[in-house]
Amino acid sequence: MNNGKEKIKALVLLSGGLDSILAVKLLMEQGIEVEGICFYSNFFGCNLAKKAAKQLGIKLRESDISEEFLKFLKKKPKHGYGIGLNPCIDCHALMFKKAGEIMRQEKFAFVATGEVLNERPMSQHRQALEIIEKEAGLEGYLLRPLSAKLLEPTIPENAGLVEREKLLDISGRSRQKQMELAKKFGIIDYPTPAGGCMLTQEGFVGRLKELIKNKPDFDPEDVELVKIGRHFWLGDGQIVLGRNKEENEKLLKAKAENDMIIEPDGFIGPTALVRGSTDSEVIRKAKELIIKYSPKARDKDVNELNFKKI
Repeated sequence: MNNGKEKIKALVLLSGGLDSILAVKLLMEQGIEVEGICFYSNFFGCNLAKKAAKQLGIKLRESDISEEFLKFLKKKPKHGYGIGLNPCIDCHALMFKKAGEIMRQEKFAFVATGEVLNERPMSQHRQALEIIEKEAGLEGYLLRPLSAKLLEPTIPENAGLVEREKLLDISGRSRQKQMELAKKFGIIDYPTPAGGCMLTQEGFVGRLKELIKNKPDFDPEDVELVKIGRHFWLGDGQIVLGRNKEENEKLLKAKAENDMIIEPDGFIGPTALVRGSTDSEVIRKAKELIIKYSPKARDKDVNELNFKKI
C-alpha cells in the first residue's frame, strides 16, 4: 500500500463500541499504525475505550473536555440537542477539532472514527457528518472506514495512503454487517450499542434540567451531585435525599464547605444534603422530606423527631 515507505500513522477516536473497534481493525489490516484517543467529561468516560485498546493492542490517550462541554449546557449549543440534553453535533465537532490539532502537531496522516452513515439520526446523517468535519477543521482528513465507500474520498485515500477498496459501505441502524465483520475478525467481547452518554438518560436529564433552571452558574461539583439521589428545590435551596445506604454515604462525601447535612437521629431514614440556602424554611423542608421517605416515621411531625446537622 505505501510501497515500503515510512509507516503511516492514524489517530482514531475510540469509544470502545463495536463500530470504533472495527474501524481500528480495518486500518490495522492495511498495515497502518493506529493510536486511539478517548474524550471524557462529567457525562461520559473512557472505561470501554481502555478495555477496547487493550484488546486491540494499541496505545490510548485520554483527553478531558469537561470544561468545554459544560459551556454547551450553560448556553444552548449551536446545533441543538438530541433526545435529551445531548449536543451531539457540537460535541463531535469539539472532539474532532482537538484530535485534528494532535494530528497536525504529531504528524499523524489522518483522523478516523467508527461513525456509520445514518446510524444515529441526529449526528450521523450526511449533512451532520459534513458539518462536523468542516467545523473541526478536518476537511479531507477525517476518514470513516465503515462507510467510506458511500462518502467522498478523503485526501489519504486519494494519496494512496489508504486502500479505498478495502473500506466498507455500511449505512443505517442495523448492526448485522458489523456483527458479521466482528465474527470474521474474531471479536467476541464488545458492548451493546446502548450509548454511554448520561445526557440521553431520562431521569438524569430531568434532574439536570432543574439544576440548569435553578442554578444557571452551576459547576462540575453540582453536576456530580445530580448523579445522586432524589432532588428538590425551594427557591435557591437544593435538597438531595439519598435513596439507600450507598447514596447516603456519597452525599456525606459530596458535602462542600457551605453545604449542610441533615440526618435522622433515633430513627431510620435518608440522609439529606442541603446546598444553596440553609435558611429555616429550607431546613424544615429537608426534615419533612426525610420523614416522608422514612417508612416508620411518615405519621410523625417534624417537631416530634430529632435530627443531626453536620
